[in-house]
Amino acid sequence: MIPAAFDYTRPSTVDEAVAALAAGGEDAKVLAGGQSLIPVLRLRLAAPTVLVDLGGVGDLRGVRDDGDALVIGATTRHADLVRDPLVAEHAPLLAQAAAMVGDRQVRHLGTLGGSLSHADPAGDLPGVAVALDASFEIAGPGGRRTVGAGEFFVDFLTTALAPDEVLVSVRVPKLPGWTTHYEKFTRVAQAWAICGVAAAVRRENGSIAEARVALTNMGATPLRAGGVEQALAGASATVDAVASAAGRAAEGTDPPSDVFASAEYRGHLVTVLTKRAVLAAGGIG
Repeated sequence: MIPAAFDYTRPSTVDEAVAALAAGGEDAKVLAGGQSLIPVLRLRLAAPTVLVDLGGVGDLRGVRDDGDALVIGATTRHADLVRDPLVAEHAPLLAQAAAMVGDRQVRHLGTLGGSLSHADPAGDLPGVAVALDASFEIAGPGGRRTVGAGEFFVDFLTTALAPDEVLVSVRVPKLPGWTTHYEKFTRVAQAWAICGVAAAVRRENGSIAEARVALTNMGATPLRAGGVEQALAGASATVDAVASAAGRAAEGTDPPSDVFASAEYRGHLVTVLTKRAVLAAGGIG
């Protein structure tokens, strides 16, 4: 199908982008990589009056070291995350998950900020952002503010972004002493996750001192598996201990039932993937 008619603007600064969104009102949309927006436009599931293309805002791209964290521009491509040496060194979980997004063509066009702002619960990167305790810098008419990943994802396809705000960057804390892994199950290659698990583990003296586990597609937003994290804290770094903790992965979740999997199946699958992810992250087995 052909999209409905719209106006198009390509600002060169963040302030210009915010002003364009404010002028366009609730019917304005941000265009980053377009991998989520363009299909929706073609199907006329959305009909914005204005598209604000962020491709000309150079300040929104790239990865930089900021002491105890990495700061990643919102329009940084997935493919850039996969091959960036700073991400590989300090946030390998993000690079691993970005390598699983769509296919090669999608990864060379899609952006980190676009994926996070779209907030599809089956997307790979929102759960990773939650597991890494990332925070988001947002620019709007009233200035800039910072929102943690746990508060950024509000509901299905809904974030804390106001219609006249732009996601500027993602701050990812470095996690020295932690090891990570992302486990994903799909119906076919290059598809959305039926279920996914992002795990980060810190070991001390043969035990798991601390763990973070975030779940993909187990509710309307990415979720922290609090029961698993509680069970793993101080547990021995053994297969049996991890398997026991993983059995709590579905607690407090509300997975969807759709043509790809039932809620019951996802509830079982998440325990399997959680065990795999934590074992791989912790080098256990």
